[in-house]
Amino acid sequence: MARKEQLSSDLKTTRPRRVLLAGGAGFLGSHLAERLVREGHEVICVDNLQTGRLPNLAPLMREPRFSFHRHDIGQPLSVDGPLDEIWNLACAASPPQYQRDPLHTFRTCIQGSLNLLELAREKGARILQASTSEVYGDPEVTLQAESYRGSVNTWGPRACYDEGKRAAETLFFEYERMGVEVRVVRIFNTYGPRMSPEDGRVVSSFVCQALAGEPLTIHGDGSQTRSFCYVDDLVEGLARLMASDAKGPVNIGNPGEFTVRELADMVLEMTGSDSPVVHRPMPQDDPRQRRPDISRARDELGWAPTVPLAEGLARTIAHFREALAEGKRQEARAG
Repeated sequence: MARKEQLSSDLKTTRPRRVLLAGGAGFLGSHLAERLVREGHEVICVDNLQTGRLPNLAPLMREPRFSFHRHDIGQPLSVDGPLDEIWNLACAASPPQYQRDPLHTFRTCIQGSLNLLELAREKGARILQASTSEVYGDPEVTLQAESYRGSVNTWGPRACYDEGKRAAETLFFEYERMGVEVRVVRIFNTYGPRMSPEDGRVVSSFVCQALAGEPLTIHGDGSQTRSFCYVDDLVEGLARLMASDAKGPVNIGNPGEFTVRELADMVLEMTGSDSPVVHRPMPQDDPRQRRPDISRARDELGWAPTVPLAEGLARTIAHFREALAEGKRQEARAG
């Protein structure tokens, strides 16, 4: 049996697990929570709701295998009974969000990771850290492999997140040397339904601006590139890494590379919007290029993305179109 088929079989036949999911009310976390519950696992979701949203969890709230607890992982936490797995997806991920309170962002990365790692050591649980492509900073190489050590500004406005995630990786591998089973994934730009309109990253910003008839804001000349991974592909990669023997770090992202201007043009065409495009100065330390080398994910997890950007954008646009329509309906009822 091929590596990919074996992993797929293992994921389907694994015994029910008891899982702690930190950051489970967020965009990525809520999709992962749904998958875990659907597979028959018990999910204990903790989230401080700084950026997570309870509506993301609405389909799960009546599930007997799911529970939600409002908690900031920067504070100590205890869980009664056994735990098989801990997933750390807790931390604001978009620059406008994590820069609002940089000290809290850094504390979440460091103290939050320590708290969850200590819990993993106490319970004998396997623990996964959602790291990020931001550990590569503004890369000086095209195609970022896990061996690349990055080009990160340690004191700039993005450092609270970039350096926080880099330090968290260090903590995870120190605990791995102490006998804790760790998994580390480096997530590249991910998009899809349940992104917040206030997210501030390029896909959600462009789609919301286009649907509202507002100008699409491009920072710089639009030649900077990004690689966009649809959320379902990302969750599949996370599940495969947690179930595998690979401790990581492992890049999970879509190696298809698009300029920001190309993305803007696709959004305008797919929404039928006649919004103009305006240019603003580039934020400090904004990466000029993002493209993951996913060789390790292919070889060790049998994983590769399957959803093309146009298909994923169509689903994402439909989500935001409905969300905006529902907002207008609520305003009409209130008025």
